[in-house]
Amino acid sequence: MRARWAAALTAALTMILVGVGPAASATDPVELGAGYVVDESDVLDQAQESAVQDRLAELYDQTGIDLYTVFVSEFTNPADSQQWADEVARLNGLGVDQYVLAVATDGREYYISADSAGPVSADELTAIEGEIRPFLRDGDWVGAVSTTVDGFESATTAGAGAGWIFVLVVVAIGAIVVIWLVVRRRRSRGSGASGATGPPVAAQVPLADLERQASSALVDTDDAVRTSEQELGFARAQFGDDATVDFVAALESAKAQLAEAFTLKQRLDDEIADTDADRREWNERILQLCQAANAELDEKAADFDALRELERTAPDALARVRAERETAITRLRDTEERMTQLRTTYRDTALSAVADNVDQARQRLGFAEQQLTEAQTALDAGDGGEAAVGIRAAEEAVDQAQTLENAVEKQAADLSDAEAAASALIAELERETAASGALPDPDGQVAAAVAATRQVTQLARDEVAATPRDPLATLQRLQAADQQLDALVAGIRDAQAEQQRLTEGLARTLAAARARVAAAEDYIMTRRGAVGANARTRLAEAGAAAVRAEQLQTSDPRAALAEAQRAQALADEALASAQRDVGAFDRGGYNSDGMFGGGPGGGGGSDILGAILGGIVVNSLRSGGGSSRRSGGSASFGSRRSGGGGFRTGSFGGGGTRGRRGGGRF
Repeated sequence: MRARWAAALTAALTMILVGVGPAASATDPVELGAGYVVDESDVLDQAQESAVQDRLAELYDQTGIDLYTVFVSEFTNPADSQQWADEVARLNGLGVDQYVLAVATDGREYYISADSAGPVSADELTAIEGEIRPFLRDGDWVGAVSTTVDGFESATTAGAGAGWIFVLVVVAIGAIVVIWLVVRRRRSRGSGASGATGPPVAAQVPLADLERQASSALVDTDDAVRTSEQELGFARAQFGDDATVDFVAALESAKAQLAEAFTLKQRLDDEIADTDADRREWNERILQLCQAANAELDEKAADFDALRELERTAPDALARVRAERETAITRLRDTEERMTQLRTTYRDTALSAVADNVDQARQRLGFAEQQLTEAQTALDAGDGGEAAVGIRAAEEAVDQAQTLENAVEKQAADLSDAEAAASALIAELERETAASGALPDPDGQVAAAVAATRQVTQLARDEVAATPRDPLATLQRLQAADQQLDALVAGIRDAQAEQQRLTEGLARTLAAARARVAAAEDYIMTRRGAVGANARTRLAEAGAAAVRAEQLQTSDPRAALAEAQRAQALADEALASAQRDVGAFDRGGYNSDGMFGGGPGGGGGSDILGAILGGIVVNSLRSGGGSSRRSGGSASFGSRRSGGGGFRTGSFGGGGTRGRRGGGRF
């Protein structure tokens, strides 16, 4: 079916736009072999490939750096050169000392993928890319690789040779500082307090370290806010609103600071190039905001802890949570049956956000039972404090189980709504194509657009009637076809009718955006122990875009539509990033922020691992203090492949991130 969609859309574009020649062969990110060279474009003969392989092996012998060179015709999935090369590095488990030079020989694009913690700096890599561009432009592939190797050798040799110079400079600076301190002390004695100066400026943190600190602070603070928000709900239910007024104010302030921090992180991650100065300023601001948010929550921690003295009401609370757990268990059976029904109707792609919700909910409920049993034992032994910890952990586990169950029903409703919307849009497109056929068409563009839209509409009608199906994907493709047709005849159609179509399209897109954001929110919240800052940032920005779309509905519908579409895309990115993080967590690997995963078995293993995945950390609660508020899961060593020239090695916890801006066309 996807192939039919692709063929239809390609045909439509060909009929509407100018004709083009056959495209070059596109290539997905490749698997590196036993050597340093992958030549899928076949631009090197046997002798050239052997010479390049030897040159790259020499680079490793002299510097310890692995440089893998990949020649393909075109980059695809993703088509962006940086993302494509970085995906090759990720798929092949490359470490901090391992680089990929990726060249699209027909697409005429190139990029060097590098870990930010590697021995060659971003500026040095940019300089190397500039040096090899003329060789690539002339088709001198061997010369390009040789020049790249020279650049790597020069960068690492210069760094080693500068070591003694650096030591001498440090000694000289130290002597100057000592002299300055002596002079300053003497002046201070002579002039008293009026002659005092401010504290010396602290050494500047390297930018890569600052970025890692900011990402980590975002994760910690997001967990702190989410956990505090849940705890506030529990406290309100038990003690009332009046007793939690101060904590509500602190929480709202922390949420506002966190939202500003996520906005800055999104600005750092978008497609617009940022200067090092901007990156440093924004990351420092993220740290400041996170520190302020945590300080506000910690300031109220003592009052909140006193409010949550469950030991005074532990027997009643234990009975209440047991009853809630039994209700959730009964509902879980219905949820499991519901998932079975949904899988017979819809494709896996339509259910990916809730695919493992039944297993995850069962883990939470098993964990809750374990905690309640331990709490009862503690009560029988007269230890009310220990009982309160178990009851609190069970409360959160049951709450997450209920959220997971609710998410299945919400997804079912969203899919049903998408089916109805797709059917309505098919009918609307049929009316529009009929009406468009009567419009003036001096150059035949309208006729071509009408024919292409009818082809897309028929394919959509077939897909809506198929079993299994993905109505969300079908609706998205229909929306794209509708927008293309509207864009073509926008200057011809009546302004009032166009506004009506825009309003209807906005309503559909905004509803879909809300559904995507809600699905991603539920997924991340119940698996936050494994989810890093990237997914959380996309989710925060998706929610903000959806809010902006709602605010602009009346005043600027077109801008509102753009924001709603952006919210959809960001929510999908958030969900995909979170699913990759959870997958890495289950495998004991690294998430998108370079943090250790939690170990194998997360999809259906032990209840404890499920609790950790959900961000429920009992040991921290039992140990006392406020650290549980910011705990997001456990860390365990992941696995990395080792070796050089095809058997690759990473480093335990020592890597940075990929995604350097560079490369380009040649």
